[in-house]
Amino acid sequence: MKKLVLMLAAASMAASVSAQTVSESKTFDNIYVGLNGGVATKTTGHKWLSDLDPNAGVRVGRYFTPVFGLAVEGNAYFSNKPWGSTGTVVRATNVSLLGTVNLSNWFGGYQGEPRTFEVSALYGLGWGHVFTNNKDVKNSTSEQRNRMTSKAALDFAFNFGSEKQFQFYVEPSINFAFLGQARKYQVVPTGNPLSPVGVAEHVPYGYKAASQAGQPAYNINNSFVQLNAGIVYKFKNSNGTHNFTIVTPRDQAEIDALNAQINELRNRKPEVITKEIVKEVPSVKVKEFTVSDLVFVTFAQGKSALTADAKAALNNIKEGVHVQVVGTASPEGSKELNDRLSQARADVVANYLRARGVKVDEATGKGVQGTTSNRLAVVYVK
Repeated sequence: MKKLVLMLAAASMAASVSAQTVSESKTFDNIYVGLNGGVATKTTGHKWLSDLDPNAGVRVGRYFTPVFGLAVEGNAYFSNKPWGSTGTVVRATNVSLLGTVNLSNWFGGYQGEPRTFEVSALYGLGWGHVFTNNKDVKNSTSEQRNRMTSKAALDFAFNFGSEKQFQFYVEPSINFAFLGQARKYQVVPTGNPLSPVGVAEHVPYGYKAASQAGQPAYNINNSFVQLNAGIVYKFKNSNGTHNFTIVTPRDQAEIDALNAQINELRNRKPEVITKEIVKEVPSVKVKEFTVSDLVFVTFAQGKSALTADAKAALNNIKEGVHVQVVGTASPEGSKELNDRLSQARADVVANYLRARGVKVDEATGKGVQGTTSNRLAVVYVK
């Protein structure tokens, strides 16, 4: 019992430290359920890897912090090895309340999610019961068929899944049955060397304990070792995760400053703030074209090539200015021909000006303009 008290005290201390770094756990958060199975045999007085007793069990538990938790486990044992037969399919059951301590999180700290590999220690007390159809055993006292038990184990666990909601573990353990200490023996022909619970083999054959007085004690001869493997599913918590989450702690001075600002805003009198908004509409200054802003380029009849005089006139337009070019044609000829010819005259002027660095915003052929011989290209300098 002293070992149990020390382990629970250590776990509680670790829990109090860890609880400062993780989000609050509600009543039904961090609950898990699992199945396990394996083999067991007597700790002493057996051959290596022989007399193995298969078992299967269920475990339901809850983590209160990333370090400390509690679990209830029930196991059923199906074989009579290495003990005498009881004539039943299930020889015995054992139900335990176990305290769990995650050693990896205790010594390494919790990083916000479970590690892929973790080691945990388990310790607790339980109650074992032996089933039997054997008349000799049936006639035995209830004390002989029901025993207080104790279990100590290590879990070597692997966490997996998209949110590490599953855990596979391998668990070696040692389990004790508290029998009390026999004080003396008396000669009684028993006719059966096997005790009802298979743990009093240390009483010589032909004798029985005259007294079971004394306190329960850990006796290696009244124990069995067990190797089980199991899988666990951790249910989703109220915050949507399957494990503990870390919260960022706030400095108390920062919290006090925020509260002071909130109180100041609450106590401030409402103010009516008026502001005159004047929207300024930018004025657009439209340039009025004069004769001096126009450059006239003439073409021969039916032609769109620039003459020397035309180039000389275009050379007077400064580099970098923006212009608009309009080409025209005389009434002779068809409309389709004059439309193409006026556009060709506008294009040839525009290309010449672009080559000199003038910005041509638009070059359009207008076809026949008026009733006279308007074989022109007009350049509007902006």
